[in-house]
Amino acid sequence: MSLFRSKKFVLLTVCLIVLVLSLSGCGQNGSETDQNSDKQGEVAQEPIVLKLAENQPEDYPTTIGDKEMARIVEEKTNGRIKIEVYAGGQLGDEKSVIEAIQMGGLDFARVNAQPLSDFAKTLRVLSLPYLFENEDHLWKVLNGPIGEEILDTLEESDMIGLTYYDSGTRNFYNSKREVKTPEDMKGLKIRVQQSELMVGLVEAVGASATPMPYGEVYSAIQTGVIHGAENNWPSYDSSSHYEVAKYFTMDQHTMTPEVVVASKATWDKLSDEDKAIIKEAARASQDVQRKAWKEYEEKSIAKVKANGNIITEVEDFKPWQDAVAPLYEKFGADYKDLIEEIKAAK
Repeated sequence: MSLFRSKKFVLLTVCLIVLVLSLSGCGQNGSETDQNSDKQGEVAQEPIVLKLAENQPEDYPTTIGDKEMARIVEEKTNGRIKIEVYAGGQLGDEKSVIEAIQMGGLDFARVNAQPLSDFAKTLRVLSLPYLFENEDHLWKVLNGPIGEEILDTLEESDMIGLTYYDSGTRNFYNSKREVKTPEDMKGLKIRVQQSELMVGLVEAVGASATPMPYGEVYSAIQTGVIHGAENNWPSYDSSSHYEVAKYFTMDQHTMTPEVVVASKATWDKLSDEDKAIIKEAARASQDVQRKAWKEYEEKSIAKVKANGNIITEVEDFKPWQDAVAPLYEKFGADYKDLIEEIKAAK
């Protein structure tokens, strides 16, 4: 029995020695082990992947801006947050995308202020015809306190306004005839965005307004369902609408910006640090987008002219301005002070 106890004691002693040596080794390499564990944890951590909806093609200026914003966010967060840009209307038209943003079914979107204004009424002001005298006036307003104030109102509609993108001036084009004055618009069926204000604008100049998804416009003009639409130079080109509607009138009725928005549901889940990074990235991407816009616009104008389209420059804007003047009372009555602020900020 004593021999058994002796063997048991020896075995216990050996186990204790092994345990002590193991603990000693852990103590010496503990820091390294902890570091390796931390690194493994970092590698194993899945990035936060957020989706951004864009209805324009991959090479379009707004998509270039979206991707620049995504690049900066990924860089500033060391890959912890990734924003995937879905271009070409993969996630739906602008109206359905805005609804998804409000409901938290989508994280970010780049949308035009016109359809957005049906969900956030203050933005209607930005779509009022002939509100801005020129491009300098526009950007002085958008990148100043007034523009920030307008973005802030989006939160009431479960969206967060991040920045503005360039969208140039919008003009009418059609397949039937040259248009020089509002009188020439009579009898034309013009596609508009799904916006009450745009319907009112088209009807004010004497045409019939037909809201329809952007992707259906080409075939609708081609088949005579509508006669034309209104948009900027890059869209007229990239959509190939210039192929089926050769008459382009430079009436410059609006200078409505694009807006990058986030879902409030997504926004509320982010840390203050990440919110600041994303806002900074959105603002920084504006410079890249505006530069891309100018380059694209120049190429579009040259391409359309080379195609032989009839481009009409408006010599007298007063008949156009007079025709749409009633829209200020109908859509801007609640924002008279804001409108006056904008006009004064020349």
